[in-house]
Amino acid sequence: MTEKHSLVLVPGLLCTADLWRDQITALSDIADITIGDHTQDDSMPAIAERILTNAPERFALAGLSMGGYIVLEMMRQAPERITHLAIMDSRAVADTPEDRQKRIDFMKLVEQGSAFKGVTSSLLPALIHPSRLDDDDLIARIFKMAEDIGKDAFIRQERALLAREVLWDTLKTITCPTMVLAGADDKLIPTKIQREMAVEIPTAQYVEIPICGHLPTMEEPEITSKYMRYWLQRT
Repeated sequence: MTEKHSLVLVPGLLCTADLWRDQITALSDIADITIGDHTQDDSMPAIAERILTNAPERFALAGLSMGGYIVLEMMRQAPERITHLAIMDSRAVADTPEDRQKRIDFMKLVEQGSAFKGVTSSLLPALIHPSRLDDDDLIARIFKMAEDIGKDAFIRQERALLAREVLWDTLKTITCPTMVLAGADDKLIPTKIQREMAVEIPTAQYVEIPICGHLPTMEEPEITSKYMRYWLQRT
């Protein structure tokens, strides 16, 4: 029997382990999976360092959205420990000034408000494909993840995102089998940006999932798991 991979999965902003629910089940035969904790620190280097401290000595690593920024920072800090890398619906460039201002404004609203609702119905069209906007189970899971992260951790996460470094130069240094996976209809991070990132990584394969938004692990779990299996089997 082939030895199992150690696999660390890093969720996105306002996401918990439930982001990876289906992959944890689907890949359990080939991977021992742990979830990186991105809720305790307010800087990318500190988040990356915490996850590295708790990770196996050598491991495969995947992150989605904010998790993608984190895994790139982990790659910058400890490239020799990472056997495989997957970056999903993420980027290595800075926020646009408009996106940055949106983060700042949203943080202010959250800090001033008493009740915390990290994801509202008005945000859903930016997160998932229009065809999934009547999927009550999916939407309930998205709302629940944000609720479980909570106000304080959300503010720490946004501070880390606002202060993050551009890691474009790190891309050229990656030598392990890498997958860049994008939802074809991601409204938050356009596929053009993700394709450009993949081109910079010498070992990257680029994969695009059709009729899918920003959360492919939840929107198209079977296809995402299939691509992750191929990725883990690369040498």
